Amino acid sequence: MRPFSGSDCLKPVTEGINRAFGAREPWQVATITATTVLGGVWLWTFVCQDESLYTRGKRQFFRFAKKIPAVRRQVEVELTKANNDFETAIKTSNAHLTYTVTLPEKGLSKEVILKLVDDHLKTGHYEWRDGRVSGAVYGYNPELVQLVTEVYGKASYTNPLHADLFPGVCKMEAEVVRMACNLFHGSNDSCGTMTTGGTESIVMAMKAYRDYAREHKGITRPNIVVPRTVHAAFDKGGQYFNIHVRSVDVDPQTFEVDMKKFKRAINRNTILLVGSAPNFPYGTIDDIEAIAELGVKYDIPVHVDACLGSFVVALVRNAGYKLRPFDFEVKGVTSISADTHKYGFAPKGSSVILYSQKKFKDHQFTVTTDWPGGVYGSPTVNGSRAGGIIAACWATMMSFGYDGYLEATKRIVDTARYIERGVRDIDGLFVFGKPATSVIALGSNVFDIFRLSDSLCKLGWNLNALQFPSGIHICVTDMHTQAGVADKFIADVRSCTAEIMKDPGQPVVGKMALYGMAQSIPDRSVIGEVTRLFLHSMYYTPSQK
Repeated sequence: MRPFSGSDCLKPVTEGINRAFGAREPWQVATITATTVLGGVWLWTFVCQDESLYTRGKRQFFRFAKKIPAVRRQVEVELTKANNDFETAIKTSNAHLTYTVTLPEKGLSKEVILKLVDDHLKTGHYEWRDGRVSGAVYGYNPELVQLVTEVYGKASYTNPLHADLFPGVCKMEAEVVRMACNLFHGSNDSCGTMTTGGTESIVMAMKAYRDYAREHKGITRPNIVVPRTVHAAFDKGGQYFNIHVRSVDVDPQTFEVDMKKFKRAINRNTILLVGSAPNFPYGTIDDIEAIAELGVKYDIPVHVDACLGSFVVALVRNAGYKLRPFDFEVKGVTSISADTHKYGFAPKGSSVILYSQKKFKDHQFTVTTDWPGGVYGSPTVNGSRAGGIIAACWATMMSFGYDGYLEATKRIVDTARYIERGVRDIDGLFVFGKPATSVIALGSNVFDIFRLSDSLCKLGWNLNALQFPSGIHICVTDMHTQAGVADKFIADVRSCTAEIMKDPGQPVVGKMALYGMAQSIPDRSVIGEVTRLFLHSMYYTPSQK
């Protein structure tokens, strides 16, 4: 018996195709067969992509629609209006400042520079030190500011890329990582690096798992499975590293990821499963144990994004609150991102990415062996890194100590629960899900919730707007634990809501109306264009004459 050949399977198929097309001559047979195979490959490639046919079809429809002259003209009119609005806002905010667009002919004195810095830092109308801002600034202690200022000054010119020159700074980073690993119940095998923030921690994990899966599993078209509420940094990482992000809906009652849909989203190209502890929009924690169980079952790494929760979520159980296991004590969890510049109270620009084993961290590193400048290796995106930030983060952690962080956690979570109880008692409002730590998200089935946001903004509060569905949230920080702040917030929410309830059907107007309108636009690329204009406006300087 002759050996089995693949052509044995294809022969009846090609013969059938040829009969159907009436092919007789060999060249006709070859042409039709080749055309059919190539057409089949094209069709298979077109259909079998990570994005659904509906998503790709909708995007193509709007892409073509915007090429219609009348449509494009209208879009350009609206974009020009948005751009002018953004620039006007920037000009108004900085109207009292003089722009410098060329280097001063002679260097300025220390006194002049410090005066200019103070003038720039006073710009803005929100009193963030009074505890009226959601998130953004997680703590402010003048004594700690003085400490980290001095420490940063001492280490401001160090660069841990050159470990032989600055071994002490490298030791500080190693100690920050080890202390964080211990807070999240890491074993002796756990490891990690510092980064410049939560986004870099997340994209570093994505890079590590992409390379790990490519080397050990041969996956070349990777995807990750995430809750829809996961931080936008995962989408950024997907764009950077060509990883498809498969977003899964959350349960409309608990606002935790729907585990049945989560499981169905996994396929043979999945390189990572992700859960939040907690998520940014609603402050709820996904079922990390269930996600990790799937990770173990399918041999897929599991990442827990604890950037927002950071040291508070690590210590909340020790502060007397119940919380499901979510960190390295859960079998299957292979990495955790946590921001030391949030509830670690370190200066902005510091975070950690932690791994359960070095085999994952190994793939985070970038190594170039054949460069004429020498063998080059770096642990994160950056080559040169700011040793001052590492030293300041280390100093902050050493200053707080375990007891200091535990006390802060208790203050913050106590305040968050107090605010949650207060707003739950207000007619016309509801709280999304069950907040796990410090974020309380509010919605309404009676009136447009952005009306409440607008009213609170006029009273000096700065909250975060949410979409799909509409909502607002307050991220409680140590700033909100100051005497009277929580009571003032509840009182203002109650009085604003009572006023709105006098005419609940009235539409929202002004700036907050944009949030509702943006959700109603089916072509999300237009929202993307508007967002890019806003980002451009942040770099506005006057035109030079």
